[in-house]
Parts: sequence; structure tokens; C-alpha cells
Amino acid sequence: MARKALKLASWTSMALAASGIYLYSNKYLDPNDFGAVRVGRAVATTAVISYDYLTSLKSVPYGSEEYLQLRSKIHDLFQSFDDTPLGTASLAQVHKAVLHDGRTVAVKVQHPKVRAQSSKDILLMEVLILAVKQLFPEFEFMWLVDEAKKNLPLELDFLNEGRNAEKVSQMLKHFDFLKVPRIHWDLSTERVLLMEFVDGGQVNDRDYMERNKIDVNEISRHLGKMYSEMIFVNGFVHCDPHPGNVLVRKHPGTGKAEIVLLDHGLYQVLTEEFRLNYCHLWQSLIWTDMKRVKEYSQRLGAGDLYPLFACMLTARSWNSVNRGISQAPVTATEDLEIRNNAANYLPQISQLLNHVPRQMLLILKTNDLLRGIEAALGTRASASSFLNMSRCCIRALAEHKKKNTCSFFRRTQISFREAFNLWQINLHELILRVKGLKLADRVLALICWLFPAPL
Repeated sequence: MARKALKLASWTSMALAASGIYLYSNKYLDPNDFGAVRVGRAVATTAVISYDYLTSLKSVPYGSEEYLQLRSKIHDLFQSFDDTPLGTASLAQVHKAVLHDGRTVAVKVQHPKVRAQSSKDILLMEVLILAVKQLFPEFEFMWLVDEAKKNLPLELDFLNEGRNAEKVSQMLKHFDFLKVPRIHWDLSTERVLLMEFVDGGQVNDRDYMERNKIDVNEISRHLGKMYSEMIFVNGFVHCDPHPGNVLVRKHPGTGKAEIVLLDHGLYQVLTEEFRLNYCHLWQSLIWTDMKRVKEYSQRLGAGDLYPLFACMLTARSWNSVNRGISQAPVTATEDLEIRNNAANYLPQISQLLNHVPRQMLLILKTNDLLRGIEAALGTRASASSFLNMSRCCIRALAEHKKKNTCSFFRRTQISFREAFNLWQINLHELILRVKGLKLADRVLALICWLFPAPL
């Protein structure tokens, strides 16, 4: 039985790798990134672009002025085009090009036949997961197939990706540290996306940041603010923040540190009920209100596995959750304990993932990718990140309460309470920044006693 399971696991891994469906792995570790395949794809790139533009000619009368204009666009589109891709992933590759007006653009090209192959890959995944379930009934991974069926068609539509990019850019326009490349709609199709070219280093590249005098802690804070705003306030979440999709740079004009957010194909839209329950849960985790941790974990489908759910969300041990996740950083011993427990509790993890709302699955993946970046930067589980999350939760819950009341007095009361709670957090953060003072711990204890956790 063990040999059969091992063989099946090997075939499953190979099939998933070949399919390019990486809902729970890193897209930038792509087996298709081998030399011979990359050369072939580079040669095919111009053909793919040409095909996509040529298809628009079918609806235009032959010999007409519009026909000749579209035909010339194929040959005269770029002043220069780099055949070697800047990056290659499972679904597409990106090239640098220059338009005739001098603008430098990034051209994202979908791999040939990926649409036709994707349906076969999903079918193969479904068959293999059903086979695993026959051998090990306690492992339930059909949710993985359901998510692939839902998300892959969206990722393959590059016009949808462009719309997502514009939506998140408008949604977070108050963040002057965020850059989302502009989309060139007149030259984009479902399979070819042209956008503004923006250069930078990967967000986990500490050497790049040191060379360019970019503050690692500032970048980590900005990243936390950005994602807290997406998740808790707007409910529209970029779900693929691996380092290849999150760049950092110094703004050419101001010289300030800037985050460049790329690859907007995969977003999770959160329902209001889910978003508010998630806000309450994180507030409870941050302020160590274990009664409410249980309540809101169960509202999100965790049932009696709420301790495991809390550990999965925070990537902390149950002891740390009970002590307070903002009280102490993650240690090597705790990391080892978490890895060992993950292996020991795999059936329970499988059961939990099968019962939580589907929205939670991509949120968990996003959390893991963000924690990986924080670990590389050495800023994991910082008090500042938890305080930023708490600010967004307070704002989101207050906005919901104000929206659902008609009383001016009640809205004023809610606004006052919101301002007071945010002031508490600002004061808490100020105390945390005081270094070298012997009374710091006592002052923090006094603040916690004077100002209990906001509800």
C-alpha cells in the first residue's frame, strides 16, 4: 500500500507540475523554464501576437481602410522587441518592447495551446485526487479542483487582468508608495497584455535594497498596509504576491521607496459577511480574546478545529496564540514545532480546508506568500504589522456600523469610538518605538490596563 501511495504521489506531483496549476505552490519555480522550451517559446511569441491581432481582421471587409490599418499594426507595432523573456511562468511570459512613440512597454504573452491544455490538466488533476481519496478517504482535496475550475479561466483572460489592475490602482490611490503599471488597452487582447514597463528589484532581495538605500522595515510596513486595506477594508485581494510579482524601487522623481504590484490575474472578492467575520477574528487574535477567537473561527467554518485554524492563520503555535501573537517574535524552536505539527495534523488540515468558505483558500495562500517575504526581510510577526491590521479592522467595522444606522447621533458615536480606538493604537505604537527605556514594559502594561482591547 505504501509503495502504491508513493507512486501515485509521484505521478500526482508530475501532473500538477506539467499542468501549470499552482494554487498552493510558487509560480516562479516553473519546470517549463528550461532552456530548449524557452527558446521555442521566444520564437513563437511573435506568431502568437500576430495571430491575436490577425483574428480581429476576420470581422473587417478585405481591402477596406480598416483592414489595411490593422494589417500594418501587426508589422509596425514595435520599434524594438526583445526576444528573450524577462520572465516565464506557467501560463505566460513577459517581454520588453519599445513602441514607435518611444514608450517602453512590457508585453505579456500567453503560451500557445495553454487554454486547450488547461481543461485536460484539470481533468487529470480530478482523476488523480479521486484516486488518492480511494486510497486515503480521510484526505479530501476536491476543493483544489473546484478552485482550479473557477480561477484558471479568469487567469487566462488578460483583459480581466487589466481590469483588475485598474480597479486596485483606483482603490489604493491614496497610497503614494504603490505603483500599478498602466494598461495599454488599444494594444491588448485576451491573450496579449501590453502595460507600462516598470523596473525594480524583487521584494525579498535585501542586497538590492541595501545597494539602493531602501529601508527594509519601511517596505514591510507598506506591504502590510496595502494588503490589510485590500482584505479588511475593500474585500478585493491580489492573491499572488510572490516576489516576482512584487517589486521595489526608488521613485525616479521623488526618490521615495515604492512598491510595484504586478500580475493581476488572480483576485479574491470577499463577501461582506466573510470580510466582517474575518475582521473580528483578527481583532480577537491580536488582542488575545480567546472567547471571540473561538466564536469567529466557528463562524468561518472551523468548528471544533478552531485552535488549528487559528494556528494556520497566524503561522504560530497554539501556546503563542494564547499568550498573544504580538507579544513575542517567532523563534526557531516554534518554527520547528509548527512544521512537525503540520505533518502530524495533515488529515485535520485537509478536513478544515474542505469546510471553510472557498474565499478562505486563496486568503491562506496569500498569507503564506506574504509571510515568506517577511521572513526573507527579517520582519516577520512585527508588532507594527499587527497594529496596521488592527487599524484597518477598526475602520472596516466602524464603516459597516455607520452604513447600517440612520441615526445621526449613533453615527457620531461610532465615529468617536473609531477615532478613540485608532488613537489607542497610535499611542501603543509610540510606546513600542521607545527604545532603551527601563520603564517601557511597565508603561505598556499601564496602557493595556487603562485602554482595554477595542471591540
